[in-house]
Amino acid sequence: MSNLYKHLNIVIAEDDEDDYLLIVETLKKVDNIGFIHWAKDGEELLNFLDSCEDAGNSPEKKPSLIILDLNMPKKDGRETLSEIKNHPTRKSIPVIILTTSQAETDISQAYKLGANSFIQKPFKYQDFKVTMQVLQNYWLNIVKLPT
Repeated sequence: MSNLYKHLNIVIAEDDEDDYLLIVETLKKVDNIGFIHWAKDGEELLNFLDSCEDAGNSPEKKPSLIILDLNMPKKDGRETLSEIKNHPTRKSIPVIILTTSQAETDISQAYKLGANSFIQKPFKYQDFKVTMQVLQNYWLNIVKLPT
């Protein structure tokens, strides 16, 4: 199966550069990636989303998918997720939580706030890589994302 979109725009909100690079390594293998934007915290992510809206909400600028860490400086993923899902034009953007947390309270809260998926980051490099490949296949090849 293949996604029908010409370009999928991905925003990764992740404060750990090594994790960001592992995610990007997998995503760059996808032919239909338009751009990958890195936000190092929730505040930077929300500012980026503001700038996309300032660009006139053109489809080539709007993110197709957000990968969001929960534990980040400035504005954490929980607060950021809440702001995204309570915003009239952003709430339809799928948000995948990718975090080290195993806490049931974090899982419950993420889904209550509107997360579309919750994935715990594997600790081993090879496991992380496999998880990213599954994420990439499911979210970028199987799922139909909103336009």
